[in-house]
Amino acid sequence: MARIIYAMLMSLDGYIAGPDGDIALPVPEGELHRHFNDMMRQTSIALCGRRMYEAMRFWDSPDRETGAEIELDFARAWRETQRPCFRRRFGKSALMPGW
Repeated sequence: MARIIYAMLMSLDGYIAGPDGDIALPVPEGELHRHFNDMMRQTSIALCGRRMYEAMRFWDSPDRETGAEIELDFARAWRETQRPCFRRRFGKSALMPGW
């Protein structure tokens, strides 16, 4: 049987977004980045809300073909993971391309 693992980032004081709703993510240092890479490689499907899906589309960009190896490793793992987007209103962009 598969396991469901819930994971998210938040500040030490419990916030997941800034006062204006911005969900800009911090750039993780090496050890934390490796942890995220390992976690993504072990993920079968990542369920995302619309704003997280839009923020993470960065990793699908052709620009991610160059850069630090640790970032390229995450981009590869991200691209290999199924990522449906859940939102209140569905439109053409509601699911990742190809779904």
